[in-house]
Amino acid sequence: MQPVISIEQLSKTYASGHPALTQIDLQINKGEIFALLGPNGAGKTTLISIICGIVNPGGGRVLVDGYDIVNDYREARSKIGLVPQELFNEGFESVWATVRFSRGLFGKAPDDAYLEKLLRDLSLWDKKGARIIELSGGMKRRVMIAKALSHEPSILFLDEPTAGVDVELRRDMWEMVRGLRERGVTIILTTHYIEEAEEMADRIGVISKGEIILVEDKQALMQKLGKKQLTLHLQRPLAEIPADLAGYPLELVDSGNQLVFTFDAQHEDTGIAELLRRLAVHKIDFKDLQSSQSSLEEIFVSLVKGSRT
Repeated sequence: MQPVISIEQLSKTYASGHPALTQIDLQINKGEIFALLGPNGAGKTTLISIICGIVNPGGGRVLVDGYDIVNDYREARSKIGLVPQELFNEGFESVWATVRFSRGLFGKAPDDAYLEKLLRDLSLWDKKGARIIELSGGMKRRVMIAKALSHEPSILFLDEPTAGVDVELRRDMWEMVRGLRERGVTIILTTHYIEEAEEMADRIGVISKGEIILVEDKQALMQKLGKKQLTLHLQRPLAEIPADLAGYPLELVDSGNQLVFTFDAQHEDTGIAELLRRLAVHKIDFKDLQSSQSSLEEIFVSLVKGSRT
C-alpha cells in the first residue's frame, strides 16, 4: 500500500539549539486512524506543524499524497486539514462566514450544501449566524474542526482535539472521525487522553525526546507488550508468600487478601496450572479469581520510561 504520508530522516533544531526532532522515519497509510502519543515536549506538535507547512523542516523529506511539502507545497497543503491545539478564530466573524472563507482560501468552489451538512454534523447549524466571540469554548473548538474540514481534505490532523472540551463534543467528534475514516479520510491525532487512542486508533506511534521509539498496530502492541494478571481473592489473608514460590512473579495486595500473578499470555505455557497446583500443596485456597490485561496507558508509560534510561 502506498503511504499517504511518507517521512524520511526528518529533523528540526530550533534557534535556541533545542533538537525538537531527530531523524524521524514514519509512514502513514491512507484511510487509517494513527495516534501519536508522547509526553509534553516530545515533539508531537513540531512534527505536525512541519507536515502542515507551519514550521520549516531542518532536514529530511516529507511527502503528502506524493507531493513534497517544500517543492510542491500548494498541492501538499490542499490535501490537509488541521485542528490545532490552540484556538485561533476570527472573533467578530459569523460561524458561516468564517467557514465559507476557509473553503475559499483553498480555491474550492462554493458548496453551501456541503458546508451546511458539515455544520449540522458538528451541531453548529443553529449557531451559523452567531459571531464566534459569542460562543463557548466548546463551540469554538467545533468551529475549528469545521474550518479544517471546509475544503474537503483527504488528511485530517487533530492536535490534542479534546483538551478541555465537554463530554458531548468529545462524543460528537469521535463519531464524526469514524464517519470520515469510512469515507477514506486519513486521521492523525495527538492526545493525552490515552483511552481515546485505545478506542479509536488503528496504529500507535510513540515519540519521546524527538525520536519515534515505536510504531505498531494497536492490537499487536497490546498483545506484545501488555502483560496479563491473574488475581486470586484468597479465603484467608496471607502474611507473606511462601519461600518456595519466590521464583514466581507474585505480589500480595489488599492487606494479604489478594495474590496477583503476572504472566505473558503469548507463551504457550503461562505457568498458571503449575502455580495453582503449588498453591493447593500449601493449602492456600481462593474464593474467586479474575484476569486483566495492561491498558495502553500502562504500556505507554513503560515505553517512555524505557526511552529515558
